[in-house]
Amino acid sequence: MARPRWLVPTGLLAPTGLWLGLFLVAPLALVVQFSFATRDTGVARAVLPWTAQAYATALNPAFLPIFGRTLAYAVLTTLLCLLLGFPLAWFIARHGGRYRTALLAAVLVPFWSSYLARVYAWKALLDGEGLVNTLLGYVGLDREGGFLLTHGAVVLGLTYGFLPFMVLPLYVACERFDFRLAEASYDLGHGRSSTFLRVVLPGVAPGVLAGSLLVLVPAAGDFVTPRLLGGVDQSTFGSVIDDQFRGGNNWPLGSAMAVLLLVLVVVVLVLRGKPGEDVL
Repeated sequence: MARPRWLVPTGLLAPTGLWLGLFLVAPLALVVQFSFATRDTGVARAVLPWTAQAYATALNPAFLPIFGRTLAYAVLTTLLCLLLGFPLAWFIARHGGRYRTALLAAVLVPFWSSYLARVYAWKALLDGEGLVNTLLGYVGLDREGGFLLTHGAVVLGLTYGFLPFMVLPLYVACERFDFRLAEASYDLGHGRSSTFLRVVLPGVAPGVLAGSLLVLVPAAGDFVTPRLLGGVDQSTFGSVIDDQFRGGNNWPLGSAMAVLLLVLVVVVLVLRGKPGEDVL
């Protein structure tokens, strides 16, 4: 008997589907369930009847500054990673030569250590007695108490942590880019700025879009960096969610905020446009 055509692809997808179902869909379903509970219901049993009380609390205007701060951190981190990562990716793709592999490995070096350890390292560097404040003190630019617990410290930590996520997609896009198009643009009388905006940027737009999403999404949900490098005034949606699940003991509110953050990420993914589409 001939095998049905659907049998082979279904068999190949079954392990991945089972894995995603057990470790992604099922936990997400539990979070959604907890978000419709009340604080005194108890999260270990089914929530009946469901209530939207946690969502009403999460959408309280008092949380709007935290939401805006989270979005601002994520957008600034994405822009800084793009400004820093594009020249690096372009240089490796255009001038790396035989050293491309070594340069890419250097970009990935931070991943060889724990993210938490790297954030603690920045915490020591930005402290009042840290290396950054000490060096700036020689030119009179030091700050009392250091640069820890500031908005700049949070953005700096996020940028450092997620920069490789921007460099790698940009490198792939730059490597595939036909550099002869830029040379033809110069021959036709266009300057550097015009060539970059009209030829180079549209050509590497898929890498820009992919890198921006890879940075924006985790930066919006990160809670370790704001907690260690920031303070109460630098709290984000992620850190507030962490507080509700641990010290606050308010799982319904934490779950509702997590669902809202997930919805925000989904909206960003839906609005990102089609792959390969010009991002300008």
